[in-house]
Amino acid sequence: MALKTLLLRSKLDTKKRTLETLRGKDAEYQRREKEFEDAIAEMTEDTPSEDRKEIEDQVEEFAQEKDQFEQDKKNLEKEIEGIEAEIKEEEEREKPKPAPAAGPSTETNERNGGNKMETRKKFFGMGIQERDAFFQREDVKNFLGEVRTCIKEKRALTNSGLIIPEVMLELLKEIVERSSKLLKYVSHRPVAGTARQVIMGSIPEAVWTEMCAALNELDLGFNSLEVDGYKVGGYFAVCNAIIEDNDVNLTSEILNALGTAIAKALDKAIVYGTGNKMPLGIVTRLAQAAKPDNYPATGRDWKDLAGTNIITGTNPAGAKLFKEIVEKTGAIDTDYANESVVWLMSKKTHMHLLAESIGANMNAAIVAGMNNTMPVVGGDIVELNFIPEGDIVFGYMGLYLLVERAGTHISQSEHARFIEDQTLFKGTARYDGIPAIPEGFALYNASKAPTTSGITFAGQKAPEAPTE
Repeated sequence: MALKTLLLRSKLDTKKRTLETLRGKDAEYQRREKEFEDAIAEMTEDTPSEDRKEIEDQVEEFAQEKDQFEQDKKNLEKEIEGIEAEIKEEEEREKPKPAPAAGPSTETNERNGGNKMETRKKFFGMGIQERDAFFQREDVKNFLGEVRTCIKEKRALTNSGLIIPEVMLELLKEIVERSSKLLKYVSHRPVAGTARQVIMGSIPEAVWTEMCAALNELDLGFNSLEVDGYKVGGYFAVCNAIIEDNDVNLTSEILNALGTAIAKALDKAIVYGTGNKMPLGIVTRLAQAAKPDNYPATGRDWKDLAGTNIITGTNPAGAKLFKEIVEKTGAIDTDYANESVVWLMSKKTHMHLLAESIGANMNAAIVAGMNNTMPVVGGDIVELNFIPEGDIVFGYMGLYLLVERAGTHISQSEHARFIEDQTLFKGTARYDGIPAIPEGFALYNASKAPTTSGITFAGQKAPEAPTE
């Protein structure tokens, strides 16, 4: 956004606030006017001339004051209209010229006869002026300059890597939040260092008493969860030709690759994380057979949930399937959450449920198909294809605590992919997470015992067979 437009908008905001203040006095003027009307109505032939003269003078003074008040409002409204017209004119002037009907589009970065054309596309929702100001920042220019240099010279980034500028982290978070399917449902908190998160336990019921009786003390239970910061990351290849592109393309390539990779890893860890150098997943916690040695002493009472919240169905079909699902939702505790149940499953499982619901209730199946909700029962369905077919993880996702550490790093491999003409980058961020109230989750499979182990993560290798 151009500086002149920013100044005009600031001026417009000030004028609007002043106008709102004036309009807030309308009621006061109406009240005073009504008082004068009543005073005039009460005057009779017996009213002393002195009293009549005083009322007439006050009415005249009030009329002049009110006229000036109304004129001030009109002047402000006129000024606001003028400023808005100026802003509109400036914004029209700032708009890029439309691309010609014929020939290559300027919506993306292109080259025609060796000349690079101006990039017109939006960058993370920014206007052209905002985007230009973003790339003029010294920290952004230094970051991109270092990235380009390491690609050209095929060398590693200095020290332990290059810290992504703070201003870029918001863009990265936007990509992670957009790419992650679960982040919008869980309790997501940014923290620094090893943190102890205090959580509210069961909220007690208030006590009814006589109107003037003493109040009863309510027992509020608070527990704590200790969370650390584990690194999540991976590498991605960037085509060397992109260093010749503009900053918009280079930045988008890096942030999109890193953000999408982190989002995928987070979703999987929230469900199946082992708790060893990564968040503790919902299913892993439900399957715990014993209280962990490092369980915090001030934490909630540990409960064995494997027998109650990991459920094997009776292989029902049609209406009986959904009847069983409704019954099994009783396994999750509802005292701690107000949101709806969220259902996590693979696409195949989702399609199977949708097909079964057609026989159970055609209208429910149609609504579920249109809204991506659980047929008959209700609640959002989230498709995650790393969940084994037939397994359904469900619960109140707001009861899962995910913490995020400050600082995201990017570094470059010492070895370039010479044949493919690519350079390898790796990106890392730090997260931890745990089901804060695990009773609010359950795992169900209609036909067999649900899978609780054997889910592998990127970078993990199956054990090699011993050699003879």
